[in-house]
Amino acid sequence: MAKDHPTLGILLMLGFCIVAPMGDAVAKLLGGTIPLGELLFVRFAVQFLLLAPLIWATRRQWRMRGRVLQLTFLRTLLHISGIGAMFTALKYLPLADAVAIAFVMPFLMLLLGKYVLGEEIGLRRLGACIVGFGGTLLVIQPSFIQVGWPALWPLLMAVIFAFFMLVTRQIAKKTDPIGLQAVSGLMACLLLAPLLLIGTQLEIAPLTLLTPDSQDWLLLMAIGVLGTVTHLLMTWSLRYAPASTLASMQYLEIPVATLLGWLIFDQLPNTLASVGIAVTIAAGLYVILREQSAARQLQVTRTGPAKSAASAAADGAAV
Repeated sequence: MAKDHPTLGILLMLGFCIVAPMGDAVAKLLGGTIPLGELLFVRFAVQFLLLAPLIWATRRQWRMRGRVLQLTFLRTLLHISGIGAMFTALKYLPLADAVAIAFVMPFLMLLLGKYVLGEEIGLRRLGACIVGFGGTLLVIQPSFIQVGWPALWPLLMAVIFAFFMLVTRQIAKKTDPIGLQAVSGLMACLLLAPLLLIGTQLEIAPLTLLTPDSQDWLLLMAIGVLGTVTHLLMTWSLRYAPASTLASMQYLEIPVATLLGWLIFDQLPNTLASVGIAVTIAAGLYVILREQSAARQLQVTRTGPAKSAASAAADGAAV
């Protein structure tokens, strides 16, 4: 197991926060010319083609059986659906708005933890979830007035990815993360290929196959590479630094997405959406702080005050 290296973990998470919105920006550029099914197929095909040689070279574990295989299949379906919802949202919404709305997912995860897994979250964190939802609605409202129901696509993505994360938690300790991503990429290709062939024959617009020009091919490859790198950066950041150290950094995605939206698409959130983004970030950071506080209290209960204080001092020195 890798030793903690908080500085490296933070740098990797910073890379994630930059690369993830870049992938969304490329998807938005292609959304008007390349059908959704083709975008998804290339995205997962590149993921498999990049990771398969890495698995072979490092002899990582990738074979799965029984319940793990079944959950991996379910996870892949959720992954396809979630990315598909986000790519669809990006056709209609400004980049920053779509990313900000998607950040309702941490609140959904908290609620699912309470009502599905029976975890205790407390009134304060529950209140923060309500405030966070309110902030998300403020971001949705201007977009909903402009484009109607498509403004809810990022919300659907957040719901799907909340379940995606729950499934991932069930198999994370039983699978190698890179092996899991490679197998998921292969599964996605096997699922999408027949749909694309049928969709092309029946002329179903989102599932048709088109021949991209040279520039579109480069952007399609970029989507796959950026998507794969995003997952690797997230995985490796958590390998070198605790989740409690990195969780709040994920909100850097929103200002990065705002900057890219301005530079590439000349789009900025309006005043109401900006207020909603600020509320969502504040509520999310509050939830993270409460989670860290609860974890420290649990550590005190389990290990005693003396050991907990020593651990806290060590953590503070490391950061």
